[in-house]
Amino acid sequence: MASRTLIHATAVVDPAAAIEDGVEIGPYAVIGPNVQIGAGTKIHPHAVIEGNTTIGARCEIFPGAAIGLRCQDLKYRGETTYVRIGEGTTIREYATINSSTGEGDATVVGRNCLIMAYCHIAHNCVLGDEVIMANVASLAGHITVEDRAILSGLVAVHQFVRIGTMSMTGGASKVNQDVPPYGLSDGNPCRVRGINIIGLKRRNVPRETRVALHRAFKTLFFDGHPMHRALEVVEAEKPHVPEVEHLIEFVRTSERGIGR
Repeated sequence: MASRTLIHATAVVDPAAAIEDGVEIGPYAVIGPNVQIGAGTKIHPHAVIEGNTTIGARCEIFPGAAIGLRCQDLKYRGETTYVRIGEGTTIREYATINSSTGEGDATVVGRNCLIMAYCHIAHNCVLGDEVIMANVASLAGHITVEDRAILSGLVAVHQFVRIGTMSMTGGASKVNQDVPPYGLSDGNPCRVRGINIIGLKRRNVPRETRVALHRAFKTLFFDGHPMHRALEVVEAEKPHVPEVEHLIEFVRTSERGIGR
């Protein structure tokens, strides 16, 4: 039996919006005509969801969040753009997620993410699954955040930067270059400090993989080699470890460089 949809009498929900079973929409929330909300999602009071926005099932959107509104990019000229939020994602108070720039493009947040209060995700950002952004972390446009990355509070990330999987970026960091996967980065400007040993253990990454990543990080970021030489050394020595292979590919394809 389908769960009952509950829409408060004071909520403003456009009749054209697609609302699935079991959705709860609280007082004074505003839902636009091109919005789709998946089953079991809860929208708290005063949240605003506009634009061509799709919210997955079992999400929770807290008071004051603003999702799908027009981007703050001066290049935007009225194109049809999108926001897509994966299932199970939580968006806390007053977070903002803007629509993208470029006909048919989308700003994407993956599944089971936690976007804490006052965070900002700008146009054309793509976040993977299980990403955590702590309070007031901010992403400029065209940023890619891989699965399971953690951005601590007050982190500010420059446009076109990539944040690698299972990395952790320390609080109040200024991130103007790519953050490598599996690493711990921190500072103003942000620099690599080592591997994210606690995060890797929590994700049950095997010890032999952690050791291989530690060796690769030492060669790439701490031994003082030019990066092209460091990559040659790691590739020559690398065990058959997918995580090390991903790290090498991430560094090799970096366009903004990595803070060493």
